[in-house]
Amino acid sequence: MSLAGALLSGDVRALARAISLAEDRDPQATELVAELQPHTGKAYLVGLTGAPGTGKSTLADALVKVIRDRGQTVGVIAVDPSSPFTGGAVLGDRIRMSRHTLDRGVFIRSMGARGHLGGLAAATREAIHLLDAYGRDVILVETVGVGQSELEISTICDSVTLTLMPESGDAVQTIKAGILEIADIFVINKVDLGGAEKTRRLIQDAMALGPKQAWRPPIVMVSAANEEGIAKAWEAILSHQAYLKESGALTSRRQERVKQEVVALVAERAREDARRLLDGDTVVGRRLRDNRNGKLNPYTLAEEVLGERASQGGS
Repeated sequence: MSLAGALLSGDVRALARAISLAEDRDPQATELVAELQPHTGKAYLVGLTGAPGTGKSTLADALVKVIRDRGQTVGVIAVDPSSPFTGGAVLGDRIRMSRHTLDRGVFIRSMGARGHLGGLAAATREAIHLLDAYGRDVILVETVGVGQSELEISTICDSVTLTLMPESGDAVQTIKAGILEIADIFVINKVDLGGAEKTRRLIQDAMALGPKQAWRPPIVMVSAANEEGIAKAWEAILSHQAYLKESGALTSRRQERVKQEVVALVAERAREDARRLLDGDTVVGRRLRDNRNGKLNPYTLAEEVLGERASQGGS
């Protein structure tokens, strides 16, 4: 049986193998995702983002339990910082979600960011497609701890949950950064530590200063470690899902996601082609290596690279 056939039949080893191919940027992964595309589009994608230490992994673990209690299957993609030695995920969020290990309705994959910017891994989109084709009802995508500009999660998920922590300063950073604009749901975690109400008011004040939108992001107070308020957090996500469907925004959001994915794929291919031309025995490659006085104009060279790509058909 082919890898695609095995994955569609529910073989978890085939799914794990396919995601590994995507992480390794193996051309087989591209072919596999293309082959499986007709079987995608059914999963609901939920992004979990926030600063380091806000409890995203604990929240994901608690959400998985709530989702499973309601009879739906779950896929989790947890993006971690990468090991400088192996490139693999350092933290390994599967440790935090170990109680779901034996549940066949849950698939958890930790992925190293490997230097990819935006809070995600380069293979995140492919992994989402593969989990979708595998038949997961809900896919949770947990970003690496983000700062003020890692907003890529908003281009790949249907609903984005921003996790904050009281009295940590990250709420202020959120308001300063504009990451506020990508949040569909705010989750204030670790409310048992105190200061949660102050953080809630800070977010409310920030939203009041911003432009009025049809969807007003709810603010949910939880203690993920104690599994308090998690059902309310999931209900808030479901409310956003219902809003997107009723307003037609889900279709437009997913169309935009396809556009962003195409742009990302073209950019990745263009980078690979540019490196190949500059490193190889080509006109632009030789000009670059002959540039001993450092006076070569990089803009001119970039135009030559683009011209050479065009002459080769962009291959």
